[in-house]
Amino acid sequence: MFRAQILSGAGRVLVSPARMPISATSRQLSTQNQGKPLGNAPLYLSLAGLAGLSYYVYGESKQKSPSQKDTPQLVGALSKDEFVDFSLKRIEPYNHNTAKFTFALPENSASLLPVAACILVNAKEAGPKDDKGNPIIRPYTPISPSDTRGEIQLLVKKYDTGKLTPFIFRMKPGDKLGFKGPIPKIPYEANKWDEVAMISGGSGITPMYQILNHALHLKDDKTKFTLIFANVSPADILLREDLDSFKKQHPDRFNVVYVVDKAEGNWTGPTGHVNADLIRKHVPPPSAGEKVKILICGPPGQVKAISGPKEGMKQGRLDGTLKELGYTQDQVFKF
Repeated sequence: MFRAQILSGAGRVLVSPARMPISATSRQLSTQNQGKPLGNAPLYLSLAGLAGLSYYVYGESKQKSPSQKDTPQLVGALSKDEFVDFSLKRIEPYNHNTAKFTFALPENSASLLPVAACILVNAKEAGPKDDKGNPIIRPYTPISPSDTRGEIQLLVKKYDTGKLTPFIFRMKPGDKLGFKGPIPKIPYEANKWDEVAMISGGSGITPMYQILNHALHLKDDKTKFTLIFANVSPADILLREDLDSFKKQHPDRFNVVYVVDKAEGNWTGPTGHVNADLIRKHVPPPSAGEKVKILICGPPGQVKAISGPKEGMKQGRLDGTLKELGYTQDQVFKF
């Protein structure tokens, strides 16, 4: 379901610097509006009266440095009921067919997407249309943390035969795209599972990245993650620098296994498709029961072979390699 992604009332949500973990932001917001004690204000009042108190308060405010001022509270920039237009801020080429597109959000706002959730993107009147003349709508998972102030970033892979990605790649800074959300997927809860296995392909990495970037920053989360990430060639591996960094920083909680169709250069990793042997080697067995969760996101062919296809917005029955290995419907989630 995730194509380029991506690499998910109309009311606004109140909840910082860019890339600060959500948990850290929550702690900050829980304290930022607490008032500062008046200290010796009663003594000033008794000695100098109301005028003295006014002078004291004024003096205190004058002594505050900019860094001591309260950070404005973040407001949700998205609407779940309608598309909101955001302007393209910058484009950063990533590889031969992928780029990062950063869109500007209103001041002191953020996407505030729950994990895991995606958004819907709509090019509206200026973009491509379907067979009925309606604007093309696609789901995307941002790669920027949900509390990133003033920005939202998509990692978009261009498909020459696609209907929306060629249009996005023709956009220039200042052009607008419609965003709508959040579209909830699977709620992530710290320590709900002992292990989470992720099987992904191509641009389907983005919902996995969203979860990893959130969960690995949670101080008290002990959940272990294994990602099996399949691509055509080493050059097609998206977000590899970030994933390798996660592994280096959290060796006890995260491992990534790269798989490619075409080995190039000094490639020593697995080649070919994700198969039963690879899953047996890196994924906890079905006997782990509720302690393990397997997440799937990739091209339709890969999803069909590993877990069986989705049925529209529904999960569909479990099939493919995972069923053959003995996993149950409850142990698997398809993005």
